[in-house]
Formats: sequence, structure tokens, C-alpha cells
Amino acid sequence: MRVLIIEDEKPAAVRLQRLLKKQKPEATLLEPLDSVVEAIKWFRQNETPDLLFLDIQLADGLSFDIFKEVDVNIPVIFCTAYDQYTLKAFDLNSVSYLLKPVSEEELQRALAKFDKLYAHPGTGESLSFDKLAALLQQPGKMYKERFMVKVGDRLIALAVTDICYLTSRSRATFAGIKSGKEYPLDFSLDQTEQLLDPKRFFRISRQYIVALTAIQDIRAYSSSRLKLKIEGSEDQDILVSRERVAAFKQWLDR
Repeated sequence: MRVLIIEDEKPAAVRLQRLLKKQKPEATLLEPLDSVVEAIKWFRQNETPDLLFLDIQLADGLSFDIFKEVDVNIPVIFCTAYDQYTLKAFDLNSVSYLLKPVSEEELQRALAKFDKLYAHPGTGESLSFDKLAALLQQPGKMYKERFMVKVGDRLIALAVTDICYLTSRSRATFAGIKSGKEYPLDFSLDQTEQLLDPKRFFRISRQYIVALTAIQDIRAYSSSRLKLKIEGSEDQDILVSRERVAAFKQWLDR
């Protein structure tokens, strides 16, 4: 059995590989992929695997976009941080799912379901990626809950609730927290904006995204702009760009 993992968080992919080797030692684990673009290219050039482990939100978009470009009809086990009650709907399509961080017990149950379906192909409804994509794009869509960040030679999970602001400097993106520490992210600021809940975060300029709960002071500034004091930031000149002031005020007044 050939197994493919599509996951943009390397620690999550490594953990899943380790658990799979333990529970399915006979399986061939293919090199993990980490983006929509890479996956589309891979499926066009390689033989379809027997089982796919699929993260829903990848760095360059929803993984369902892969199946708009290539025709792949194989069993899928989703690995995601999305709410388990929302994902109950996936079972109607004969799809299993694992909530991150993946536990050995949950993986065992998902593989047991796969083995049952694999032994009797054709049971259950066929998988509709269009239906699942539509489900996630409805109001109430889930957003990123954490980012994996590098601290020295370690990787840690940075909760989105701990982030006060995100900024772009020297073509890199950094997340700032209350203590004043900043952590580098593996996403551009544009990509990060799409991963965050717009009720909690606002893009005030090309350089900054700020968290609602971290705004400590707002003052009028020249040329119809606003100056913000953001918790955890030493930057005294965090400005709302002129063209975003009106939208920013509406966002605050929700």
C-alpha cells in the first residue's frame, strides 16, 4: 500500500509518518508534499497512491483546489485543526478525519475505517471535494489556530490567541506577542492575512496586521491617518494607512 501525506507543517508530517510506520509497517510512505501547486504537479507525474492524508488549509490555499485541476479518486483521511462537529459532515462522504495533534488512538480508528472500506470498494457515497470545499467556505469557516515557529533548534506551536501583531520586514514575516518577542513565520504577510479570522485581526497597512485585543491606544495622525499603540511592540509609529482608515473604523465598530 502506497500512502501520500500532503501537509504544510513539517513537524505534523514527521509525526504522522512515525505513527504510520508503527501501525502500518508494510505501507510505503511517499515523500510528503506541502502545497497545492506541488501536489497538482505530483499527481500529474506519478501513479495515484492507495491512501491520502490531507491537510485542509495549506500555505497556498485550500487543498480542495488540488482536485479542481487533477482527477483523483482515492480514500482520504483529513488531518486538520477544524472543529470536530463541523467535520462530522465529512463522514457522509465516507471520509475519516484526524484532529491535530494526531493521536495514536485516533489514527488507529481512521485506519480501521479505511481497511473496512478498502476491503469492500464501492460502499458509501463517493467523495465530493466541491461539497466539502463549500462546507468550509460557509459562514463560520475555521481559521488558523496556531503557527509552528522555530526557536533556536526547536519548533514550538505559537497560538494565534497569543499574537498581538504581525509585521513584514526584509521580505520576512514576524509574529509579535505580549512579552515583546517576535517569531518568524513561514508565510508571507498576504498569505498570513488569509489564514486569520478577520473578526480578530485587521490589515492596517502593507507592513502590519494587528489583533483587536492588542490595541491599547488610537490617536489621530497627520493626513487623515491613525497612529496605534500595540501591546508588545516597541514601534511607536504603527500607522493605519490612509486608504484603510474608514474600513478600520468600521471593523472596530462591529
